[in-house]
Amino acid sequence: MTRRGGDDSSGEGTFWLVLRHTQAEGLGLLANALREHGVHHRYLDLPKGEPPPRDFRPVGGLIVLGGPMAAYEADRHRFLAQENELIERALTSGRPVLGICLGAQLIAQLLGARVYKGEKREVGWASVTLTDDGSNDPVFGDAGGPLNVFHMHGDTYELPPDARNLARSPLYEQQAFRWGDLVYGLQFHLEFTDTIIGRLVAEPESREFITGAGVDPARLVAETPARLRELVPIAQRVYSNFFSQCGL
Repeated sequence: MTRRGGDDSSGEGTFWLVLRHTQAEGLGLLANALREHGVHHRYLDLPKGEPPPRDFRPVGGLIVLGGPMAAYEADRHRFLAQENELIERALTSGRPVLGICLGAQLIAQLLGARVYKGEKREVGWASVTLTDDGSNDPVFGDAGGPLNVFHMHGDTYELPPDARNLARSPLYEQQAFRWGDLVYGLQFHLEFTDTIIGRLVAEPESREFITGAGVDPARLVAETPARLRELVPIAQRVYSNFFSQCGL
């Protein structure tokens, strides 16, 4: 049975907390789905020293975005301990959680899966294929495939216990998973816009990551408009399905 969230997260005045790790990455296309479903949200920038909420009751769900740090680097990035506490609290209280890239890895790690450095960086536009579970999934099932999506990662994860593997790529078996009814992790980016990709290309650290994967940043930017024209309606449908799955 699909649940909207824990008993203490219902009612008026609730909002979704968006955990952001870098200013270059934001909600992007996800913002459209939030507006469509009337979901209020607040960014929380723990890496900048912002404190987590003292009262978790108004938090209706979590969105955990990507970032340049690794899920297993809590000793280097102390804010990850706070973030893990928030995610764990959402998981144990039955709230919806959507993790993207780093966010997916953090969720997988908290669910008992190993997150580790992959053999090769996966960067730029490339396809993922839905698994049988993905094709039958209430969120991804009508997305079709293969899907040409944006990748920006060097780490990967094992499938968490009791989770369903929803998508794979030629490089990595794990590209998306569902745990329970309301917890989804996406290794790839459906939310990226041309603005976000432009910021990443212009930012020295992420540009170095892109070129280090053997990808030409200029070519990446040039092919983005055509790729987005294909991806935007799919992304909107997937995200709308997710919030519908959450009862919104």
